[in-house]
Amino acid sequence: MRHLGLKARMALVGSVLFVFYAVAAVVAMGVFGLSLPLVLVGSVGFVGVQYKLGKWMALRSVGAEDLPEDRFSDIHRRVDALSREMGIDKPRLMVARMGVPNAFAVGRKGNGTVVVSEELLHRLEPDEVEAVLAHELAHIRNRDVVMMVLGQGVASIVAIVAQWAVLLTGDNDLADFFLAIVVGQITQLLVMLFVFAISRYREYVADADAAEEVGGGEPLATALEKISRRSERADDTAVDAQVNALCIFGEKRGLAKLFATHPPVEKRIERLRA
Repeated sequence: MRHLGLKARMALVGSVLFVFYAVAAVVAMGVFGLSLPLVLVGSVGFVGVQYKLGKWMALRSVGAEDLPEDRFSDIHRRVDALSREMGIDKPRLMVARMGVPNAFAVGRKGNGTVVVSEELLHRLEPDEVEAVLAHELAHIRNRDVVMMVLGQGVASIVAIVAQWAVLLTGDNDLADFFLAIVVGQITQLLVMLFVFAISRYREYVADADAAEEVGGGEPLATALEKISRRSERADDTAVDAQVNALCIFGEKRGLAKLFATHPPVEKRIERLRA
């Protein structure tokens, strides 16, 4: 069975998220007097809007434009071949000036978009670019972006319900207002810890899939080394925190690792070369 470890982790995290959502739904029904169908329809609508808006904002935030096929015919040809081999529709290819070599994917299998930075195209060798693209295509095939949005949606719903529960059960004074904000932030952060954990594991899976598709892990390992070195020296980047969660490279240190969407790049490279 393909990616048995990922499926098991997804089942565990999915169960935890469902518990959080179920508690939020019960609280919403009790505090606001809402019916179950209304809560379910509202939740689906909220996540759907968040998904659509998130995709649009991610592309807009980096100023992504379509990657010209006449100038980058080789990249389009490689992506077309990889997409066929991986059993997905060829995604829309876009390019952006991010200030650092990077790439990210948004969307789903039948409607995906891959964005690469100009810096990545200029600094990586063709086989390294292909490995990065295979990594992003793996995210689309494995529905990683959809699952991230779903997790973020559940976290947002739980936080909103927690905030309103504090406000409606308190004295409606300034202290309750600030308490509601704090409770909402803590609740959302708690839920997102589980989402971040599965996100880090998904990066390992996408790395392994990319290595399988391009015939080895060395091209992607070398690409990650170059991206990491350049990112450490970069003073300015057009990538914000939300988009960074989607990128091929993004790293945090110390306790911040708990809130990181990517595992340490050294470990990723080590696995690719193992």
